[in-house]
Amino acid sequence: KPYQCSQCDKAFSKDSGMKRHMRKHTGEKPYPCNQCNTAFSEKGSLIRHHRTHTGEKPYKCTICDKFFTQKPSLLKHLSNHTGEKPYQCGQCDKAFSQKGYFLKHRLLHTGEKTYTC
Repeated sequence: KPYQCSQCDKAFSKDSGMKRHMRKHTGEKPYPCNQCNTAFSEKGSLIRHHRTHTGEKPYKCTICDKFFTQKPSLLKHLSNHTGEKPYQCGQCDKAFSQKGYFLKHRLLHTGEKTYTC
């Protein structure tokens, strides 16, 4: 990869990837939202953010017809239909479809509290 970041160990095969990456170091956010005071370093992030204003939900579950603003949200939702539970607790026989539920469950074994009084 010919484009090496001077700030960290990352390398890129294209100049455009390097330029996009450098925004992480410089803090540059050239993609402003025209409806609020938020700006983004990547165009895709602005597009996803814009959906919070428009209410657009382009990703549809083909099983229950529920719509989502982002593809990862749809994929997470689909595990509810498939019954897939990839997050297995190593201390008991419980398994979970979503990482958040699994992490919350693990606290039962450690005794940690998720809040402070």
